[in-house]
Amino acid sequence: MQATMMDVPLSLNHLLDRAGTIFKGNEVVSRLPDKSLVRHTYGQIHRRTRALGAALQALGLKKGDRVATLCWNHHVHLECYFGIPAAGGVMHTMNLRLAPGEIGAIAADAQDRFLVIDDILLPLYRQFAHLHRFERVIVFGYSGAPVGEGFDDYEALIGRADADGFVYAEHEENDAVSMCYTSGTTGRAKGVVYSHRSTVLHTLVGCLGDHWGFKGTDVLLPVAPMFHANSWGTPYAAVMLGMKIVFPGPHLHADDLLDLMQVEPPTLALGVPTIWLSMIQTYERALTEQPGRWKLPQGLRSLVGGAAVPESLIRAFDRHGVWLLQGWGMTETSPLATVSYPRAELTGAGPDERYRRAAMAGVPAPLVQLRLRAEGAQADAPWDGRTVGEIQVRGPFITGSYHGVTPAPDKFTPDGWLRTGDVAVMDDLAFVRITDRSKDVIKSGGEWISSVDLENALMAHPAVAEAAVIAIPDEKWSERPLACVVYKPGLAPTAAELAAHLLGHGFAKWQLPDRYEVLDAIPRTSTGKFWKLKLRERFPA
Repeated sequence: MQATMMDVPLSLNHLLDRAGTIFKGNEVVSRLPDKSLVRHTYGQIHRRTRALGAALQALGLKKGDRVATLCWNHHVHLECYFGIPAAGGVMHTMNLRLAPGEIGAIAADAQDRFLVIDDILLPLYRQFAHLHRFERVIVFGYSGAPVGEGFDDYEALIGRADADGFVYAEHEENDAVSMCYTSGTTGRAKGVVYSHRSTVLHTLVGCLGDHWGFKGTDVLLPVAPMFHANSWGTPYAAVMLGMKIVFPGPHLHADDLLDLMQVEPPTLALGVPTIWLSMIQTYERALTEQPGRWKLPQGLRSLVGGAAVPESLIRAFDRHGVWLLQGWGMTETSPLATVSYPRAELTGAGPDERYRRAAMAGVPAPLVQLRLRAEGAQADAPWDGRTVGEIQVRGPFITGSYHGVTPAPDKFTPDGWLRTGDVAVMDDLAFVRITDRSKDVIKSGGEWISSVDLENALMAHPAVAEAAVIAIPDEKWSERPLACVVYKPGLAPTAAELAAHLLGHGFAKWQLPDRYEVLDAIPRTSTGKFWKLKLRERFPA
């Protein structure tokens, strides 16, 4: 017996049309380089996006052509999210924080045909333009200055285009709509390609109440860059539900974000842990030095991912009425794979247990299959909260290959699971606790030491602002932990005090770092994560 449902492909075009008709009066707010705000309605965004699609087709865009974006978070970038695939193209979001040579190499690897770029990023473009020739460079006059000769003016292009006569490019639901490149901090960056189907399914899963729990009444502040796994897919969800979006633009320092929250208070924000670490430190310092300058929006939920979230950070924000919701994923998983939410079985749990669970990576999201496999093992690791294994995943929005790269056994298992490189344990409630990246696990005397656990405990010390732990070679034990710490202003605990603090958090003496290096700042990757590769280069022994 066959199903009798209509055979209608999943499509981003439906989400766009839904926003432009059902939610046409709802707002999209963008902060400009001068920190002023510009406002559009979804009705206007819908028309401008269709005009972009028509303009790209008029320039000769063909189905499957790649269109790169080099933009901050703002309304034009949102228009590219939908307008490029609407015209049949594939949006390739490029990481503006990479070195120019890396950006040029990635553009060449993707074979990008067109580029949409903010005018304030043209100096960056000129540093890699010789590495890849774009047929057309379309400049958004983000700063308000005139667009120079030799470039296409974004506003002029869409102003001439026939939005009313635009017809969506024919497509199947498995056709590509966008691509992102992995960070490439430990090797060559690789392109991950998303489809209409994978993106719509990821959007629907993310909106579930036990996960991101988006509502049409939410106000979204996407601090996570739109070039980083499509800002975790949240722009698609916001458009589907007609949520108000407040784009922060290029102003991502803690005081800039706190200032914006006073004018346009969000109910939902997202970013990597280092952003929120800086924000809570800035906010709490201001409570003493500049009382009354800022208020954190009460009831704000914040999605935090990209790296492990210290329990101390969750507790700090909760003291001020803001709850941090941790998730785990990667570019290859679209990126939502797990979320830490309060399961029914934990009803009535005390605050310590609530915080402990919140600091875990969480439970696998619907449609995501997850298993733990120890190196060389032929069976899954048990969910006992103790047995360690590499996270392996598969599902309808999990990548099965990389753009232009033959699948390799170090990334995909023979039976089709993605090898993530993250090492974790799972308990009987399916909560995943990341213990390390496989390359960051410290193997000392045949025993594993979790750098993540040490980092989280160190950052729970009242004098420590940031901490990163790496392995250094040891003649006797093979490897030993070295802790790199950044102290809060005016505070300087001794190594003995830090060791006593770690012992009080349940670590055995042999697990403690042999050395503590005090730094002014922990180096960060282009997406804001702690860059341990740079620390290993700085402290080789």
